[in-house]
Amino acid sequence: MSQNTEYKNRFAAEKYDRVGLMLKKGSKELLNNAAARNSESLNAYIKKAVREQYKKDTGNDIEL
Repeated sequence: MSQNTEYKNRFAAEKYDRVGLMLKKGSKELLNNAAARNSESLNAYIKKAVREQYKKDTGNDIEL
């Protein structure tokens, strides 16, 4: 593994939490298509949905 890759992996581990998401077969493609229609990545699309639901549930904004 290159030093650059090692650095990126260490940086990501220090700065970000990871959450796994399991979906029924075919769901990922549907979400990818919806995200693409909004010119977003799947990650951005999911984060937006989580932020909106969190605000609805708590009344507070969250930075993801």
